[in-house]
Amino acid sequence: MFSLKDKVALVTGASQGIGRATSVALAEADAKVVVAARNAEKLASLVGDIEAAGGEAFALPMDVADAGQVKNGFQELLGKFGKLDILVNNAAITRDTLALRMKLEDWDAVLRTNLTGAHLCIQQALGAMLRQRSGRIINITSVVAETGNAGQANYVASKAGLIGLTRAIAVEVASRSITVNAVAPGFIETPMTDPLSSELKEKMKSLIPLGRFGKDREIATAIVFLASDEAGYITGQVLDVNGGMHMG
Repeated sequence: MFSLKDKVALVTGASQGIGRATSVALAEADAKVVVAARNAEKLASLVGDIEAAGGEAFALPMDVADAGQVKNGFQELLGKFGKLDILVNNAAITRDTLALRMKLEDWDAVLRTNLTGAHLCIQQALGAMLRQRSGRIINITSVVAETGNAGQANYVASKAGLIGLTRAIAVEVASRSITVNAVAPGFIETPMTDPLSSELKEKMKSLIPLGRFGKDREIATAIVFLASDEAGYITGQVLDVNGGMHMG
């Protein structure tokens, strides 16, 4: 694993799934990990697990859809650690239905968390990263942002927007040695996919050349790579981790 010793990382949506696995992997790479999500109880459990394994973690209950909470959360983080080296924008929600039936509040809620939330976190992170003249920003998008998916117009739009946001910010901050990239997971075994029926899961697996869902750890290791010094010449890119489902 790549070394992130003396680095401070923030992971949003850290309470479960890809966010939890990423937090653990970053800690294993010796980063000090700030874990953020709305569920304080799950964050406390995650911090306990990381510390029990010899890592360092700090819980930051925060809703990325709330600009005030984001601002206060980053102030608390910077007050404790004095810097931020790695930001992983992973927080996301779904409100699935066909576009014709989609309520405006469901559209707004998904865009607010998945896209605007990432923008708010990037804004707060950039102040510290620009002063340091270094940083890693990694946005978690999705294979459906590249392929489309029926019944998820709001989710797909938010994740496609993250790709555009990634590239725009990458250009803005490259001169300060800050890289901005996205990771696009395919279908991954997480609490988000657990409720799917066995029939639907088998149908989805038939679309994946590797013939299986990915594991959250496989996404986490890709994120650790992009957060490392070894990835310093990669910016504005989308790293597809999807078992061959989409080859763009």
